[in-house]
Amino acid sequence: MQHQLAYDGSFDGFLTAVFTVYEEKLSPVSITSYEKFQEGLFEEKLIIYTDEAKANRVWKRLKTFHNFSTQVYWSFLSETDGNELVLLKAIEYVLATGNAGDYGHEMILQTAQLTKMVGREKHRMEAFVRFKLTSDQIYFAQIEPDFDVLPLISSHFKNRYADQKWIIYDLKRSYGLYYDLKGVEMIKIEFSDNQSENAIFAQEEAIFDILWRDYFKSTTISSRINMKLHIRHIPKRYWKYLNEKSPR
Repeated sequence: MQHQLAYDGSFDGFLTAVFTVYEEKLSPVSITSYEKFQEGLFEEKLIIYTDEAKANRVWKRLKTFHNFSTQVYWSFLSETDGNELVLLKAIEYVLATGNAGDYGHEMILQTAQLTKMVGREKHRMEAFVRFKLTSDQIYFAQIEPDFDVLPLISSHFKNRYADQKWIIYDLKRSYGLYYDLKGVEMIKIEFSDNQSENAIFAQEEAIFDILWRDYFKSTTISSRINMKLHIRHIPKRYWKYLNEKSPR
């Protein structure tokens, strides 16, 4: 009978599930989050409660393989369906053989490929995030990345904008990062349906938007536009973050 482990969707929860697989010597297994869990007819369901001590023990072991531990974390943030089992198999292989760089192993290769995709999204978010000053004098940016990259871009923005308060909010996952000049914390915001943009942002932001769009338009040489190259460097799905692409 297969054991189906259900966890809370957090990285520590996943590591706790990995610990449980080893501790209970479970095989075969599947791992899925509570919200994606579907009870099977011939499966035994095990609820995994996140245990920081157990998670830390697994993470400490994985950290002995530095590049691989990074790949496990970044790949996990891809939120790809079924990736928990891929990561478990990759972890089992690495811990058994010590060979974290064997890209001939299917699960190691998949983990590395997902890591690369997440890394690409991380760099694009660092490049394309645009802040607007709110009426509360906090710089605010909203994003909807393909992957859960907020934890990966935190230090970049903390170092780059260390002298101002800011929030980067992931609308797709309903949480954000708030920097208060001392440190970064995760937050959740309840947005009102009838809340207007004029009420949220400082009045000068509308003027800055117009000035930036006019500058972008005036410096563009129509005869030298290469739209294919432009889209390759700045895919259309990122245009909604950019002032110069705003239709208003």
